[in-house]
Order: sequence, then C-alpha cells, then structure tokens
Amino acid sequence: MAPVLVLGAIVLMLNLASISSAQPHHGCKTRCGDVEIPYPFGIGAGCAIEQSFEISCSRTAADGIERPFINYWEVLSISASSGQSRVLMFIPTYCYNSSTGEMDSYIWDFYLVWPYRISDSQNKFISIGCNTIGYIYNTEKSTRYATGCVSVCGSPGDLKNGSCVGVGCCQNTVPKGLTSYHVYFYDVDYVDVSNSWHFNPCSYAMVVEAETFTFNSEYITTKRFNDTYEGRQPVVLDWVIGNATCEVARRNMPSYACRSENTVCVDSSNGPGYLCNCSVGYQGNPYLSGGCTDVNECEHTPSPCPESATCQNTVGGYHCSCPFGSSFAKETNSCTNRFIGVVIGLSSGIGALFLASVSTLLVRMWKRSMKNRVRKAYLRKNKGLVLEQLISSDESATHSTKIFSLDELEKATDNFDSTRILGLGGHGTVYKGILSDQRVVAIKKSKMADQREIDQFINELAILSQISHRNVVKLFGCCLESEVPLLVYEFVPNGTLSELLHGDHLSGRSLLTWGDRIRIASEAASALAYLHSAAAIPIFHRDVKSTNILLTDNFTAKVADFGASRSISIDETRVVTAVQGTFGYLDPEYYHTGELTEKSDVYSFGVIIVELLTRKKPVFLNFRCEKQNLSHYFLQMLQDNTLTEIVDVQVLEEGNDRQITEMAALARVCLRHIGEERPTMKEVELRLQLLGGKMMMEKKHGLESDGEAMPLLPSNCSTYFSASPGPRHGEFFSAANHSAQDVTRCYTMEQELVSWTDIPR
Repeated sequence: MAPVLVLGAIVLMLNLASISSAQPHHGCKTRCGDVEIPYPFGIGAGCAIEQSFEISCSRTAADGIERPFINYWEVLSISASSGQSRVLMFIPTYCYNSSTGEMDSYIWDFYLVWPYRISDSQNKFISIGCNTIGYIYNTEKSTRYATGCVSVCGSPGDLKNGSCVGVGCCQNTVPKGLTSYHVYFYDVDYVDVSNSWHFNPCSYAMVVEAETFTFNSEYITTKRFNDTYEGRQPVVLDWVIGNATCEVARRNMPSYACRSENTVCVDSSNGPGYLCNCSVGYQGNPYLSGGCTDVNECEHTPSPCPESATCQNTVGGYHCSCPFGSSFAKETNSCTNRFIGVVIGLSSGIGALFLASVSTLLVRMWKRSMKNRVRKAYLRKNKGLVLEQLISSDESATHSTKIFSLDELEKATDNFDSTRILGLGGHGTVYKGILSDQRVVAIKKSKMADQREIDQFINELAILSQISHRNVVKLFGCCLESEVPLLVYEFVPNGTLSELLHGDHLSGRSLLTWGDRIRIASEAASALAYLHSAAAIPIFHRDVKSTNILLTDNFTAKVADFGASRSISIDETRVVTAVQGTFGYLDPEYYHTGELTEKSDVYSFGVIIVELLTRKKPVFLNFRCEKQNLSHYFLQMLQDNTLTEIVDVQVLEEGNDRQITEMAALARVCLRHIGEERPTMKEVELRLQLLGGKMMMEKKHGLESDGEAMPLLPSNCSTYFSASPGPRHGEFFSAANHSAQDVTRCYTMEQELVSWTDIPR
C-alpha cells in the first residue's frame, strides 16, 4: 500500500508542476505601449501559454512608441473574455495610372496561422469604387469559398455618406472558419472606366471591422481612405485554445487551459478549439490560476434586492432577507406577506354582510391567483421548450430577445381587439400594438393551441434569434405566459408584396414601379442568400411567397414568417422532412421526394419573380375561368415566344426588352424541375444587383440597351448544340432569341475562381 501511495503522490506533484508551468512567470510584461496583453498571450519566452500566443513588442521607427504585433500586423486590443483580437491589416487597392492608361493593382493574400481566424460576426467584406466588382476567395480544398459585390456610380452626385448598398460602396458577409483569403478586382463590363477615373482614382476591396467602418464619399473622389488609415484597416480576429472540444480537452488536465476554479469551458463557434469563461457571478481572467473572483452583487447600484429587503453577498451570488413576517419571491423580486390566510380567517367573524364582501374579494383573488398560476405554468413550460430549441439550434447564438408579460401585450392591443388585426395567416393572427414606450409593433398570436402550433412558434423564435439582416423582419421578443407563445416583431407599415401586386387596385397602375420591383427582388434575394450561406447555422425558409415579404414605408423588403423554417448543420446539404409550403410556390422536386434543400427556396423565389413581371397570382383564373398554375403558364409562354402577352402593361411601359428578358431568364432557371440545375440564392442576388446597377446607369446617363442579357457574374462562355431544350445551370440568355438547338453555356466567375485553385501561383 505504501509504494502505491508514494507513486500517487509523485503523479500528483508532476501534474501540479505541469499546470503551474503553464502559468506566466513573475516579471512578464502585461502591457506594450497603451495595449494590455492578457494571458494566455504574453511578451517574450515563458510568458504566453505557448509559442503561438507570443506577442512581439517593438518601437516603431516613425515615432519611437512601443506597439504590439502579431506577425507583421499591429495589435490594437486583445480580449481574454471574448476570445478576440483587433489588428490592422493592409488595404488592397486598384488605382488608375494616367501615364499608362491602365489600372495598377496592389492585391494582397492574407494568411493566418493557428490560433487565429477571421471573425465572421464582427467583420464584413466591402468594395469601394465606381467601376468595381470586388471578390474574396480562398484556395483551401476543404473550405473553398468565393463571394463579392458590385459597386458602381456615374458621378460624385450619386454618392451618399453612410450608405453602402451598391452606389460607390457595397458590402457582403464573411464566412465562418476563414483562415486565409485572396482579393481580386474586376471591372464592371458595362461601365467605361474613362468616364470615372478622373474623379475616382482608386478602388478598394477588403475585410473590415463592421462596427468601425462608415462609408464617406471622399473615399471615392480622393485617396483619403488609404491615407487616413495609412494603408491599413481594423479587422477582428477570433482565437481559440487547441483544436479539440471542451469534452476532449478536460481529459488531459495538464494541458487544459481553464485554470481558475470558477470557470466554464465553451466550444468555439468559428471552427475547432475552445475558450474559457468565468462562471456566472465571477469575473476576471479564466486562464490564470485564481483569476476568476467573486462579483459582489450587493455593492452594485441599484441593489438587486427590493428596497424593503437586506442584500447579503454569497459565494458566486447574493441573498435577499425580508423583514419579519414576509418572505422574498424571486419571481416578482419583492417581499410578500406570509399571514394573509390568518387575516382572512379572523375577518370571517365580523358579520354576514362583511363576510359576503370578503367572500367576493376572495373569489376575485382566487381567480386572479389561478390566472397567475396558469400563466406561470405556461411560462415554465414554454421557457423550457424555448431554451431546449435555442440550445439545439445554435449554441453560439446570442439570445437577447425580450420577454414581455401577457398584461403588457393585452394593454398594447386593447385586449387583442378585432380592430387591431393586421392579417390572418395559416398559423396565427397578427395584431398591431403600441407598447408603453410608444413603439409600434406587430404581435403574432396562434389560432389554436395544439402541440404542432407550439412547435411552430418556438421554431420561429429560435430561427429569428439567430438572424441579424436588414432585409429580415426583426424579432423584438416574445411572451411565454399564454398556452402558445406570442411573438413580437417590428411593425412594417406598407403590408405585404402580395397586397401591393394583387390588391383592389389591380385594374389600375401598381404603386410599385419597375425599378421598385427589381430592387425588392434584390433585397429579398439578399436575405435568403444570407439565410442559406451566412447565418450562424444554414436556414431553409420553406415558405417563400409574396405574402411573406413585407414592405416598409419606402418599399424596402423584409422577409417574414419563419414558422416553417428549418435549421441544418453546416455539413448537411439536404434534409428529409414532411412536405410543407404553399400551393403555387411548392418545389415539385421537394413535393415528390420530401428532401428539403436550399434550391427549394430558389424555386419559390422564381415564382415571386414571375409575380413581379406579370402581377398575376401563383394560381389564377384564365380567360376560360379555369384555374391555372402561374409558373407552368409562364414557362409555356416562354417556349411559345409569347412572353409579352402575360407581362404586366406597366412593366412593358417602364422597362425595356433587355431588362424584361433578363428577369424572365432568371425566373426560368429558378423554376427548373431538377434542383441541382437551379442557381444558388447568392447567384440570384448578384444577378439582380448587376441588373439594378445597369438600370441605374441607363436612367442617369441615357445609356442605350443593346438587347443582350448580362451574365450572372463576368464569365467565360462557349456555345454547344443540344437536342434538349432549355438552359442549364449557370446559363442566362435571352429567352426569346435562342432556339432549342443553339444553347450557350456560361461558367460564372465564382466557378472560374474555384477552378484557379489548381493553377500554380
């Protein structure tokens, strides 16, 4: 027994030695200039958790001030609690050389080493210029990626400070897990560079920190952008410990980085690895032994306890003590009297009349108590369902939705009065409400109370809590005190796209111009592309239709109604579900197979494009009063070269043949019966951006249309002959000017970029 005890003691001492050796030694610098360097980072050997976390601190030749660096990037700040670092990265430029008459490119390749990766939540990709298509792409076979956006303008008068939606400045999302990327510039094919270089000397494309970047028109007309930041721009980097999950890391305690007693381990949401956080009620540095210290809640102002209670700090929390005769209720954060029953019993002997009054009061109190109990029961049940769904859908989502009380929403809607009804959907009724802070909101209430409806509402709450996009309706919060949760959204005043296209004014001109329709389609496509490829977890909407596209007072599109949506893991491309959707928009492949993919939403979006072209409903009555499927009817008209017979008269008056033909061609490829032959929503978005940009240039400068359709992205094309009619994946061409025997196949720039990965650099 003695040798065993000795051996155990030796092993324990070795483990303690290895743990302590991972801590910084005394004398390590914790600052470099004005920047704090928290552990696990350190300056010099033995001061960081390992060599890859070492920071170099050196004086710059320009001013002699000490500054920290990661490789050759200057560090602005490091956060141990959030697992992020801010650095300055170089700005790729694309400048016109008047002496050569050509563009000089300064293009950068960015490579990060472990433990760093580009933060997808804190950064965005931007492109600045009047003749610029900017792309970022990487060449790693496991994470091939390419994206970009189009930035055009005709004159300095087109520019608007703070606006980055395609005129002089455009932006796009950054993918998860990005550790390297390359920047590529391309001129917009329909813009003459000689018309803009004299007031737009340089273009830029880069990843930047979203919070610190604001577009200024002087970035176009001068070289101020590059000069202001000295050729560099802030970027946020995520960092992690190791490349294993928390569960695996805990098995090897000598190398486990969460050193403090009161810490929790969190798996990284941006690739492999983990982070350490202090437990609830503690604060400090979780990577240092004893680094997380107790937070004294009672010293905060205001106190967490009610005025009548005494606050006492406890380890990792606090305790509220109420005066004698009452007890503290956490649900209401108040001290309640424990002797109400005794008082009621004594009052029963005062007299019959008084007893009757008291009885009435007691009945009211009982009813109110029962009502509160029922609400609390619903609150506990629904809160549990919500938390379970949120955790299973996305562990990294920041669920900051507000929890409203049922009393507050009843007051906001005049007790859900029928005059407050905004619309009736398949899953519930939407009411207009005015909150106590005077915010106007839309409140969705279920029609029925079965488990399926509860699951739909919980699913919609979980989906919307993960989404932050300007063209997706914003969820303010929910109420969990009713049998089926109530959802509270931002109020979108102009109703739905379906109402404006197919409402009572159908016989007259639509309030939506041809330009409005293309912009609305582009905004809705941007939202769906975000859901498919840029959200924390890919999301398939499953009920894309014109009644689920809301319009603001300036006709900005907002995609809504995510009750039927599905989140899938990043490594899935399809999932088998019970078929759900709206007749007229339903993907035929999904209907027959039950396999849901992102291309199911693309098909439904194609029906919306046809609605915008024709102002006809997805199922309408033809001249023989027979029900007709709009998508089938549209494809038949294309095949018969009689498209103008179905296109809205207002579109024919305001648009030209090229624009109408391009929109029809886009709808056609979206409506293909085989899902793999349809474009992605990202391709559809970029296609609509190009069409909108060219329409703007034609309108402002009177450019003549040549009647030819633009490619989805700049492309290389080749002609081939096929016996099978109709375009294939990646093709966009005039539906009226090509026969079934003469088909043009075009490979998009995104495909071309991916193909370059095999070419030596």
